[in-house]
Amino acid sequence: MAHPVAPPPLSDQPLSPGLYIVATPIGNLRDITLRALDVLSAADLILAEDTRVTGKLLAAFKISGRMERHDEHAAERARPKALAVLEQGGRVALVSDAGTPLISDPGYRLVREVAAAGFPIHPIPGASALLAGLSVAGLPSDRILFAGFPPPKTAGRRAFLQDLAGIRATLVFFEGASRLGDSLADMAQVFGPREAVVCRELTKLYETVVRGPLDALAADPSLAAPKGEIVILVGPGREAEATAADADLALSEALSRLKPAEAAGEVARALGLSRRDLYRRALEMKAEQTG
Repeated sequence: MAHPVAPPPLSDQPLSPGLYIVATPIGNLRDITLRALDVLSAADLILAEDTRVTGKLLAAFKISGRMERHDEHAAERARPKALAVLEQGGRVALVSDAGTPLISDPGYRLVREVAAAGFPIHPIPGASALLAGLSVAGLPSDRILFAGFPPPKTAGRRAFLQDLAGIRATLVFFEGASRLGDSLADMAQVFGPREAVVCRELTKLYETVVRGPLDALAADPSLAAPKGEIVILVGPGREAEATAADADLALSEALSRLKPAEAAGEVARALGLSRRDLYRRALEMKAEQTG
């Protein structure tokens, strides 16, 4: 049973003029932040990807305000209105349908124009499907690459994925539910059996997280075309072992700056090879250079 959402008391501090990039819930309305409510309540203009979606959010917290549509089609008309409000010392809030604006959503041109005009821009952090998926995936998170939505057609999607295959990072994608099965199949084809995670309906009633090798996920009938919002996370592939040619090239560069022992240590750390073997090779190369 859903619990009623009671709006907390709003801040009594005045909101400074400027543009506010406001994160909104990706599903559960209780994930709204107190600062987001303060900003939305005080904003002179709210730019919304879909005013109907944002209208429901505002109604849930008993907030009323002037809204303008700001999506790929209406952004050109909305930006001058936002700049006019800012020129008058007003406050503008930018929201997407869910999550943090500008992550696979329109808005960066607005931010660029507002910055160029010299007005303040304030981030109001909060929910993000990208970070929510990463937090539960159990995949390496020291280096990630957010790749957005893959192309809808197989040929374009495989070319897109091929460009990402050599990147040493956890890859994060958004995908439409109807194309999930096809995308997983192409990922398995391009990336091989890497570990991956499919997150569906994060923070919502039917939230699910499915883990496994890409080929197994691609063959899972429950992931062929499920309902809901999807985040796909793909772990980095195994690093190829460095060759003797790689070691010689790295040693040659290092020896131009360092003594043999120091060069061997630097290359050993970079390539994961034996320092002793590299030191022996460094001495050989040094002798070849002087002989």
